[in-house]
Amino acid sequence: MAISRSSLNDIPLSFASVSVGSSSSPLEAKLSAISKSQFSAIELGFPDLLKFASTFHKNEIAEDDYDSLCSAGEQVKKLCEKYGLGIMMLQPFANFEGWEKGSKEREDAFERAKGWIRIMKAVGTDMLQVGSTDSPNINTSKEHLAADLASLADLLAPHNFRLAYENWCWATVAPTWADVWSIVQLADRPNIGLCLDTFQTAAGEYGDPTTNSGLISHLGPLQKLALSYEHSLKLLTATVPAEKIYVLQISDVYKPPVPFEDKVIDGLRPRGRWSHDFRPLLFEGGLLTKQCVEFARAVLGTGTRCWFSVEVFDGGERGDGKGEGCGMGAEREGEMVGFCGRARDSVGTLLDECADEE
Repeated sequence: MAISRSSLNDIPLSFASVSVGSSSSPLEAKLSAISKSQFSAIELGFPDLLKFASTFHKNEIAEDDYDSLCSAGEQVKKLCEKYGLGIMMLQPFANFEGWEKGSKEREDAFERAKGWIRIMKAVGTDMLQVGSTDSPNINTSKEHLAADLASLADLLAPHNFRLAYENWCWATVAPTWADVWSIVQLADRPNIGLCLDTFQTAAGEYGDPTTNSGLISHLGPLQKLALSYEHSLKLLTATVPAEKIYVLQISDVYKPPVPFEDKVIDGLRPRGRWSHDFRPLLFEGGLLTKQCVEFARAVLGTGTRCWFSVEVFDGGERGDGKGEGCGMGAEREGEMVGFCGRARDSVGTLLDECADEE
């Protein structure tokens, strides 16, 4: 399917609230910077809501204090309206699916789901992002995971809410787009679709932070790796219906300064640590820019014109948040505006790169 540049002009653009500034940056300053950079909506990160709630209530708010989170969420909605921003999605809802029936973990997961649905109503969003679980202690049957997602979708449905399921490339069962798509098909609910991500697929199917090159090496020559990746993208374009892709998140990844240890550290597998601090804007020195662009083109090749949302975790090339111009180091308002402006420019460049010549 040819992709004309004009067909991409109306793609709605979003920016993740957690992707600019630090944990101490005021949410309103973030919203102002995002708005000035001509994004039309945000992904509301739960950490930002939690911090805002503690400031708003002048008291430390617990993650499960849903009364306080909802009243603060109503204020966040008003702030977004003040800056002309919608709330496209609440994220990240993690480690939900796969717990054994009757377990305390499963009970807690569904209680958390009910609380987050309350938050969604308060902030005025209709979409919940669910990241594929990375818990090691789950039932690994895809049918079991799909049944949990179907149950969550059924909780969302009376409110006309949707579930956007994202592959996290370090997940226990579903690290690839094909894995989450197979689970979405098994769940078989009209309000479940995909949250795809340039980083998650490029870093999962082409990159490896434990090697000297930062690339997967076990497949042999780079030509074989490139062919494997090309096959995956062609399969996506051919098999995923456009209407089942709700969001495409956009970021690149830096090559680690030294290869990561191939083990779990602080509860995160190597690709999870890579995701946490090493994800810059596209076209700003990342390792997998070409592969990220190819993935975005494959997504657009399905015919979707879904949300494009910038979600980066840019701690600089060292991942310490101290690199010049990195997102985590943007503290002052001018720095945040500058970073969000560069993000907007990077999306424009991506759309140009994805389009066929007219």
